Amino acid sequence: MNHVELMAPAGSFEALQAALDNGADSVYFGIEQLNMRAVSSINFTEEDLGEIVRRCRERGVRTYITLNTILYDHDMALMRRIVDRAAAEGVSAIIAADHAAIAYARSKGVEVHMSTQANITNAETVKFYSLFADTMVLSRELTVSQVKTIVDSIRREHILGPSGELVQVEIFAHGALCMAVSGKCYLSLHTHNSSANRGACRQNCRKKYYVTDEDGQELLIDNEYIMSPKDLCTIDILDQVLDAGVRVLKIEGRGRAADYVATTTRCYREAIDAWKEGTYSREKVEGWLEQLGTVYNRGFWNGYYLGQELGEWTEDHPGSHATQKKIYIGQGQNYFSKTGIAQFKVEAFSLSPGDEILITGPTTGAQTLTLAALMVGDQPANEARKGDQCTFPTPFKIRPSDKLYKLVEADGR
Repeated sequence: MNHVELMAPAGSFEALQAALDNGADSVYFGIEQLNMRAVSSINFTEEDLGEIVRRCRERGVRTYITLNTILYDHDMALMRRIVDRAAAEGVSAIIAADHAAIAYARSKGVEVHMSTQANITNAETVKFYSLFADTMVLSRELTVSQVKTIVDSIRREHILGPSGELVQVEIFAHGALCMAVSGKCYLSLHTHNSSANRGACRQNCRKKYYVTDEDGQELLIDNEYIMSPKDLCTIDILDQVLDAGVRVLKIEGRGRAADYVATTTRCYREAIDAWKEGTYSREKVEGWLEQLGTVYNRGFWNGYYLGQELGEWTEDHPGSHATQKKIYIGQGQNYFSKTGIAQFKVEAFSLSPGDEILITGPTTGAQTLTLAALMVGDQPANEARKGDQCTFPTPFKIRPSDKLYKLVEADGR
């Protein structure tokens, strides 16, 4: 019962590789449409499934397809095709809320996980869905105490999933939160005829709003974006979450870049391992929070897990509060395996020894390092400028599809 599964998002092959390289036990991703990030994430195609499963099997990592939108009759053919392909390729499970997808997946022998869109908030609902699913993603509005009550009921009443094992409880551990109850929102549909429940959210809640009184006086809501929650972060209460019996932790972020996936996955992997080893501490938490702050975030809060009555809203602006930003430098050209030297063409800005750099790619994932030395042409250089072909040592192979970024302190930090 001490095993904890860390589930990371994969919205691209770069993000997938970053998750694999940084300790994910499982990854989740969308295929075509019919998932809650059909617009904001690139999404994979059916033809990508074989490559995704192959890479993950090599690392012993489970694969989950998100098939969790509202489904209409005209969606049935595509839903069945995706499930059929998942079964053929050996995908570990689908994440679903619509009963049609659940029933069809079960008929094809594909494991089902209940999506947060099912809004599971009590043990009786868990008992009902245990007829179909082995893992339940609980509602994001529950407190740690309520989660523990559900876990205790599962153990006490011996609630088993189709596999014959005790049902596993999964929660969202980190990432963006929606203002609506477990993602059920109609703002985007009303304003843009673009349904969030079909994966096409226009993110109305991330905008600045004005209030107009009955006399036509207009007021700006000062300081806070009143419908834009800060990002969920549980790394500082992870001991409470895991002590409550949660055994699957989900990082939100299929629309995020590979460096976000790498950093969040690595931090939560270290935190889980520290909890297991009895070395989880406030000092380590501070270090993880600092690292998490370097990648995209809207500020952090603990969600509703500690029983807050109201959300904590984004202040000043709803964009990233990351302490670091990445500046695009150039494209990969070649890699000299015998000497471990990478070659890049500088397409923008400049590069110097001592710079912190990030290299991303579909196979490379997201790798960071400090530039120890730099060559332009065949000569050592203190700077590589736009148009230069530069080379420098890397402890990993780079590919022509890889992109090079310089990491710098974000403005105002």
